[in-house]
Amino acid sequence: MMKYLLYGLLFLWSSTWMFGQQNPQYTQYMYNTQVINPAYTASKESFSAGLLYRTQWVGLDGAPKTATFSADTPLGRYENMGLGINISHDEIGPSNKTIATINYAYEIDIAANAKLSFGVNAGVDVLNVDFRKLNIYYPDDPYFQENIDNRWQPQIGAGIYYYTNRFYAGLSVPNLLETKHFESSESFQAVAAERMHYYLIAGYVFDLNYAVKFKPATMLKAVEGAPLQWDVSANFLFHEKFTLGAAYRWDASVSALAGFQINNNWFIGVGYDYQLTNLEKYSDGSYEIILKFELFNPRKSILTPRFF
Repeated sequence: MMKYLLYGLLFLWSSTWMFGQQNPQYTQYMYNTQVINPAYTASKESFSAGLLYRTQWVGLDGAPKTATFSADTPLGRYENMGLGINISHDEIGPSNKTIATINYAYEIDIAANAKLSFGVNAGVDVLNVDFRKLNIYYPDDPYFQENIDNRWQPQIGAGIYYYTNRFYAGLSVPNLLETKHFESSESFQAVAAERMHYYLIAGYVFDLNYAVKFKPATMLKAVEGAPLQWDVSANFLFHEKFTLGAAYRWDASVSALAGFQINNNWFIGVGYDYQLTNLEKYSDGSYEIILKFELFNPRKSILTPRFF
């Protein structure tokens, strides 16, 4: 019966007022920062693109699966501006949602080697729900006779991002619009509303010796109606090539992370989450893989390899 757990949760989501976590969850968010904070888009010195795939709660039918593509670049000679694009596809049970946004960011120098970036994003999300995939007790229930097909809603978000060669911190809300996917009526009182998600991230890079860098980092995510999510991680970079780390999500999971800088352009990373809740009894954990590409400008010197 546990394989229908997520289907049941979605049934509750579509038939009651629910204010909970809706955005996709990432363990390797530090390699995917522009997805949660548009201001990060102006911080890169070169064109960058990345693919991330996450499969959550492996072995549980209908468990979440997320695929994300992101790309950003400085705007030509305007080195204090950045432009990017994010596309993500999220599936859970009978529903799937695709989000496509464009990022724009502008940064200013506020001190020696310190910059402050302001970013905005705009786009749409498209929701589909196939109620025929639900294990409905009453198959003829009129509330579930019509599927949700290509229901789109606008998205507008904003963020700020401060960074130096060693430290970074950012605050963002990827979607400021609290729109509704299901309008209530006399016969159907179900409403599911998009809620604002607040992200606070920070990290610092220490040189332990000439060959090893250490980066502790944290992320806080808050949304109305859901527990505060707090991630803390510790990552080590060896010889500017190999990354190894661990993370803890408060009362939820522990994670292992590994990455390898294949060459100056390509990076690959993997992550594994072990659930600390009873859900681990019914699943085989969660997995992530990320592939990043950066096209460095050989005429431009990079002061320090980016570890964030």
